[in-house]
Amino acid sequence: MAALGRHLILEMWDCSSDTVNNIEGIKEILAKTAKVINATVIDIMCHHFSPYGVTGVAILAESHISIHTWPEYQYVAADIFLCGNEISPQVAATYLIQAFQAKETSFAEFKRGDLLSRQILNYKTSAPFTKDVESSAPALL
Repeated sequence: MAALGRHLILEMWDCSSDTVNNIEGIKEILAKTAKVINATVIDIMCHHFSPYGVTGVAILAESHISIHTWPEYQYVAADIFLCGNEISPQVAATYLIQAFQAKETSFAEFKRGDLLSRQILNYKTSAPFTKDVESSAPALL
């Protein structure tokens, strides 16, 4: 296995107005997405923001799928992170695109835990951001 997991970041625009602010509908979409890809659901949690917008997460034995909606823009952001190579994040993305009736989409996929190169894009340090974190972090008790 070249990587420990794959992380697909999905952007969906011009989504169904009836779906993007419906907390029960989003719970159902998360459950059906997991079923379509044969993932094992541990839990599904959603929160409806005021006045609108929903964040939902399906915690899977294989990792997670998260959805964040902005109904005022008919926009949905989704993260599909699946460990191993048994389940395709693209299949999950295809189902989400259909479920939200997105008219425009884009995505990026990343290898997580890339065991061969151990590089992420062009950035590689042995102790990332240590100096910045120490100088900007609030003091802890």
